[in-house]
Amino acid sequence: MLTQTQESLIAATAPVVAEHLDAITQRFYPLMFERYPEVAPLFNQTHQASGGQPRALAAAVLAYVQLRQDPERVRDVLATIVSKHVSLDIRPEQYPIVGECLMAAIGEVLGDAVTPEIADAWGALYGELAGLLIELEEQRYRAFEHQAGGWRGPREFRIAETRQESAVIRSFVFEPSDGGPVAEHLPGQYIGVRLTIDGQPVHRHYSLSALPDGRRYRISVKREADGVASRHLHDVMAVGDTLELLPPAGELTLVAGDEPLLLASGGVGQTPMLPIARQALAEGRRVVYLHAAQDAEQRAFADELEALAAEHPERLSAVSVLEQGDGADHVDHVGRVDRDLLARYLPEGARCYFVGPQGFMSAMERFLKELGVPDERRHYEHFGPARPLDAA
Repeated sequence: MLTQTQESLIAATAPVVAEHLDAITQRFYPLMFERYPEVAPLFNQTHQASGGQPRALAAAVLAYVQLRQDPERVRDVLATIVSKHVSLDIRPEQYPIVGECLMAAIGEVLGDAVTPEIADAWGALYGELAGLLIELEEQRYRAFEHQAGGWRGPREFRIAETRQESAVIRSFVFEPSDGGPVAEHLPGQYIGVRLTIDGQPVHRHYSLSALPDGRRYRISVKREADGVASRHLHDVMAVGDTLELLPPAGELTLVAGDEPLLLASGGVGQTPMLPIARQALAEGRRVVYLHAAQDAEQRAFADELEALAAEHPERLSAVSVLEQGDGADHVDHVGRVDRDLLARYLPEGARCYFVGPQGFMSAMERFLKELGVPDERRHYEHFGPARPLDAA
């Protein structure tokens, strides 16, 4: 617990730290990778280069400073971070590394303004945040480990099956190498994947694109031209090859209720939507499944959706949109999803989920707000570091 003096110092210096937080986090990551290169594989270097990861860290630190006196809200805000950490197998002994390098970055950026007393106060604040994250993550690790088919740490799986879903998306079905059962996940969650590429570990998370069955997991991955992990999966790995999986995690899950759903996705963003749609339909709910792709070649899961619509003709409305296409593509709309199109299909009183590229998500957030969908009925997830939806 922080002393009253430390609390006062945090309150007094928070505006200055906030003003320089982007510079601090930009310095923090190179410093940490230089001092502790063994942690670099835990981070997607594309997100480092784009600045997405430093911005996400800055936002998390600011949110904690602002909300720490409200434990319930803090836990809600930290849930996304906890999920990401669980899917990366983050451990308590890694937190001092982050604390050391974060404080060093603060000292470098702010210089002589950081007195020993101020450094102690911010170090104590970080220790408080780290302790809470360790506690919440241990709760997740323990709960998953004790599920039927659960485990702790990495577990080896083999590729049992692959399927090309579109020109750029391929599904991979994994079965455990030990032949045992696998714990169920919640539809909409993702799973941590640990690959070995050129002798080095590489960590990623991918949405689980099928319902749990107790025997295997399915992910569906878009091949990115500059994606180290996605290119390795598409171009190198084949049936029979092995990799390691970490516990499923993620907060984009179906809220219980009977209201209709709008599931809107762009590109590979539909991977968490498929199992959410199946779960909702099994529960008797009405689903409008709106998916947008760049062109017909990049449109994935068309056969799967067609079969699902045939199973639930009264409750599933599948709407396909191509940014570029023509009448021969057999889609409902050509162009981009705009406010009018969304209004046409939005069920009254719907709970809305949306995932896709940043521009798509920003547009969905804006349109749904304009159409009167309240905050608590709008749900989304970033595939990379979290960013404000007004950041185009």
